[in-house]
Amino acid sequence: MNLRLYVSKRGDMRDHSQSHYIRFAVVDLDRSQDYPSNFVCMLPQQIGGKCNLSSVFAKAFGNNGLELTKRLLTMALKAEGDSEIKAEIEKRLKLLEPKPAVQVKCRVCGNFFEPKRRGFKQKICQECIRKKAISQE
Repeated sequence: MNLRLYVSKRGDMRDHSQSHYIRFAVVDLDRSQDYPSNFVCMLPQQIGGKCNLSSVFAKAFGNNGLELTKRLLTMALKAEGDSEIKAEIEKRLKLLEPKPAVQVKCRVCGNFFEPKRRGFKQKICQECIRKKAISQE
């Protein structure tokens, strides 16, 4: 399969929201050189944990979807000349990068840790909490 991205702008839309204004279609150049006869599926905006696993893209490419998306987007970025489309490609590439883990400094020992609670800010690490519980017994 010789996969590429076919990028199209929809100028007839009243609401020019970026997510619907610029569309990315995955095409197979081995099938045909002309769009839509070489159409495979649409490229979803989010890939990975937040992606709908029942989407056509996920069914077609499975576990290779993330690597394929990065490769297709970087190839399209190099070949594209339109600044709007380049900005959308860069935005999608940035969404594919893993987010770093949040690190918080413990108020007691001063070490950095990853908070486990999300409802409120955890300011003391689990080790200091455990030590405090043992000392109170």
